[in-house]
Amino acid sequence: MIRLVISNQRGGVAKTTTAITIASLYAAQDKRVLLIDTDPQGSIHSILGIKPKHDFYDALITELIFEDCIVEARPNLWVLPSNRRTAEAEHMIAARTGRELTFINYFGPFESNYDVVVIDVAPSITLLQTCAMMYARRVLVPVAMEPLSLQGAGASLFAANSLNGVYRLTETIQLIGFLPVMVNQRLAITRTITQALQDASEKHGVPILPSIRTDQAVLRAAKDKTFLIDTESASKALEDYRTALEAIMERLAALGEVNYASEQTTQVVG
Repeated sequence: MIRLVISNQRGGVAKTTTAITIASLYAAQDKRVLLIDTDPQGSIHSILGIKPKHDFYDALITELIFEDCIVEARPNLWVLPSNRRTAEAEHMIAARTGRELTFINYFGPFESNYDVVVIDVAPSITLLQTCAMMYARRVLVPVAMEPLSLQGAGASLFAANSLNGVYRLTETIQLIGFLPVMVNQRLAITRTITQALQDASEKHGVPILPSIRTDQAVLRAAKDKTFLIDTESASKALEDYRTALEAIMERLAALGEVNYASEQTTQVVG
């Protein structure tokens, strides 16, 4: 099974677009996909025009039936939506014993219904990001061609490494790659950020995945509240995401898969 966190501590770096597109591409391969939004901004259901009756808070805090809290957004793809109540949910989870294991304990019983779980996290270091990384152990980091995005990528790497240093994990949290997004090769900043990414890749052993070009089709899909895969078959960005997904799948295969939700050896140090 594939579990994947989409993380960057900087907003506006196509993180949610990446989560939605990767999830839809997996679904198009006849894989059953669960897309989880943990960002209180609730961008996923806003972008897709989903009108959910229930949400992340209802699932984890109110403890409504899980199937009643998810929405089938397209064939083989279900969304657990988020909104401002997610911040309240995070506050309540913070008071629990073993709070970092919340996603392992909660989603574990449901994950056998899916082939892929994709989690979009807020652009900041939060408890829910910690829960997501502890559960998925695989992190994809989109990086836009601007310095603050690069800093945000570094913060995601630091967060993963910090968790690895604090917890005894059978399988460590690993970045599967930096994903360059909104790439325009005609701009000088692209060369600067690309070189910085290459330096970071060599230093930390994180591969750079095939890049995603800038494409107005992404904005049109968001305006039409639909998936890029459903509206722009000739899109440059969609073509690039397909290529990137092949590289992601190769990287995941190389790392191997572990049933983290049933892991019994995770303990807090100290």
